[in-house]
Amino acid sequence: MFSTVRYFIKTSVIFLITGILTGLYMSFSKYVFNVGYSQELISAHTHIILVGSVMMMIMGVALWFFPRADKDDKKYNPDLILASYWVMTIGTSLRFILQVAANFFLSDLIQYLIAISSALQVIAMILFFYSMWGRIRPVRSHIREAKGEKF
Repeated sequence: MFSTVRYFIKTSVIFLITGILTGLYMSFSKYVFNVGYSQELISAHTHIILVGSVMMMIMGVALWFFPRADKDDKKYNPDLILASYWVMTIGTSLRFILQVAANFFLSDLIQYLIAISSALQVIAMILFFYSMWGRIRPVRSHIREAKGEKF
């Protein structure tokens, strides 16, 4: 397993732990301290688990699992994959931090920055899957399928 794959997977685990701890905070806030929380905190909690943890894990495993790029594949670029990792990590982290902050005080600036961080996440996913597109291909399975084998 090479470095970029480990970055995706380890960051995914960190985002998962962050999301679980946020959920624990929300649980104690509501059921123990009777304080409650806003929709922003629910969104931060859900988003860091689903986009931060699940998507980063999918991206890391895809990078590790799919066959190597063909030598003539012009789209696959390891530097672009690494850039997408950083854009995704920064975008997800910013969105989480800003939405937690919005739980306590909401301003136009925070809302604007949340939108920008969301755009960073979308850009990162598009860059990643654009670069990975050529690696999503059959490796000898098309030969077995042609012979009638079912999977």
